[in-house]
Amino acid sequence: MHLSLRPALFVLFSLLALSLARAEPTRPKVIILTTFEAGADTGDAAGELQYWVEREHLTKSLMIPGVEHPVLYNDDGVYAMVTGTCNRSGLALMALGLDPRFDLTKTYWLTAGIAGVDADKASVGSAAWVQRVVDGDNVHEIDGHDAPADWPFSIFAYGSTGPLDPPGKRDWSQKPMVFELNPKLVAWAFALTKDIALRETPETIEFRATYTGQPNAQKPPFVLLGDTLGTARYWHGPALNAWANNWVKMYTQGKGNFVMTQCEDQSIGYAMYMLGQAGRLDPRRHLVLRTASNYSTPPRGGSVVDSVLSGESTGTLVAADACWRIGAPVVHALVKDWAKYQDVLPGD
Repeated sequence: MHLSLRPALFVLFSLLALSLARAEPTRPKVIILTTFEAGADTGDAAGELQYWVEREHLTKSLMIPGVEHPVLYNDDGVYAMVTGTCNRSGLALMALGLDPRFDLTKTYWLTAGIAGVDADKASVGSAAWVQRVVDGDNVHEIDGHDAPADWPFSIFAYGSTGPLDPPGKRDWSQKPMVFELNPKLVAWAFALTKDIALRETPETIEFRATYTGQPNAQKPPFVLLGDTLGTARYWHGPALNAWANNWVKMYTQGKGNFVMTQCEDQSIGYAMYMLGQAGRLDPRRHLVLRTASNYSTPPRGGSVVDSVLSGESTGTLVAADACWRIGAPVVHALVKDWAKYQDVLPGD
């Protein structure tokens, strides 16, 4: 390089850096967090993202360093991202939350994804507005063959000596273990959507009819309130379903009601918590909507192996549709009254 060009290039780069520093940050109104997309973003069998892209006309995109899938958005301030599944989801949210191009302090967040539902609580296709996210990854676990014969399951809390004991003094689990969502915001979203009809198919109607003796599993899909257990493990079966109910009750001091199981909300919840501590976003503006693609147990007396291998395929599309059908009215209400809701949270 010619020496005389160096001062000019230094000035040019300095002006460019100053321009970027002074650029007005992007301020999304709502960001929808989905965890996977099965194929293309439009035009084929839908994962969690596709209906949002097609029905909310998310035609623009940008890349976030460290996030594989582009963030998609429209001119109304509605954004959607694919976080990846399991514990990768929180890493993607951290990458977005720390991106200096964004001001996320007024942004509302909607985690909208499919899940397994407790067959004693609701049916395939149902949608639950989540009140509490409980972390199910910080556990002691031994092989079930090695557990004492009187143990109902082989998972137990740190610091405890058995599966029904609460955490003891030597509990070294990552805190918090429970992420309680803003109850006023959750109640507002539930009231807005509780009477919306949900989609069914002949296959899901036939599927839920096999759950004899479990009346909530046989109902047409409906909207409810409940709690969700997040684990990176895709567990299944009556013994682990009993563990999930006990775990949620134990870590919420008896207040919780396990409804949905999924693999991401504990990771997203912790990222929300840490980004909130850093002042990058407001965790009080976070909603979680989980919709049932499958049951967390087979029909009573049925094969756990057959159920875990085949159950989700029946309800994936209706659950993905329910994410949009129940989540969209909340997104639209926030955008429509943004002049109010950017400063005052619904329900306050």
